[in-house]
Amino acid sequence: MKKILVTGGAGFLGSHLCEHLLKAREHVVCVDNFFTGAERNIAHLLRDSHFELRRHDITFPLYVEVDRIYNLACPASPIHYQFDPVQTTRTSVHGAINMLELAKRLKARILQASTSEVYGDPEVHPQPESYWGRVNPIGARSCYDEGKRCAETLFFDYHRQHKLDIKVARIFNTYGPRMHPNDGRVVSNFIVRALRGDPLTVNGDGSQTRSFCYVDDLMDGLTKTMETRRSFTGPVNLGSLEEFTILDLAERTIRLTKSKSRIKFRPLPQDDPKQRRPDISLARKKLNWAPKVSLDEGLKETIRYFRRVLERRLHAG
Repeated sequence: MKKILVTGGAGFLGSHLCEHLLKAREHVVCVDNFFTGAERNIAHLLRDSHFELRRHDITFPLYVEVDRIYNLACPASPIHYQFDPVQTTRTSVHGAINMLELAKRLKARILQASTSEVYGDPEVHPQPESYWGRVNPIGARSCYDEGKRCAETLFFDYHRQHKLDIKVARIFNTYGPRMHPNDGRVVSNFIVRALRGDPLTVNGDGSQTRSFCYVDDLMDGLTKTMETRRSFTGPVNLGSLEEFTILDLAERTIRLTKSKSRIKFRPLPQDDPKQRRPDISLARKKLNWAPKVSLDEGLKETIRYFRRVLERRLHAG
């Protein structure tokens, strides 16, 4: 049994990772400052004797003894990361330094949960890991995009300078149960609005494309990345090969929820990427990994989750 630290462990992805690791019979130390994480996401894990919860902000040093570190801590939706952009950058940069220093002291392996946002609004499609990206360094999204790019720089500099055992995974759009209902991300936004019968808002004409990876598939990819041989550092893309327009996603959501919602259009926001899909050739080769859950299957599970969330709110109110 390994002792594994998960920063951002009470968030959407972090809580699923904690659960996944506990099922694999590991001991999990979950760290979160609960800015976007929620105790309800990990409440069912608290009774497990191999699960520890610590309230902590990783922009401050952390002292704990572990064998592995997954660094997931950072607001990941525009509504949250733009709320306090300076703190977002600080979490990505200072947080990475603090976790890298911890890994250096412990001689522990560490994985950085990076993002497809490092590619910005790409001119190469699909995006391979060798693509350096096209990112606006001074826009409203830059606190997240450039913070994550800087974190990758730090990981590779610690690897070169201190021989640290690192892994970097670039996560593309992921969805599933425990997404925050008000985080502004397209899947949760569409589902919640469709269940309420509200209009679904599509930016531009809806022709911009995304790939959507179900959270269970991503957890499999992350843990496989962590357990690759030491010589493989990444970065490695983790995401779905299926590409859909935002308009298609809106129409699917209405159909699967049996909603009477209609679709309305608004101008594209600044720096909104027009297309985003990973080249996962490296993940196939090094991890023997590819997503298995179809968009319709994953959406049905996610819709069931949000239906329960909204019903609880209705009864509570």
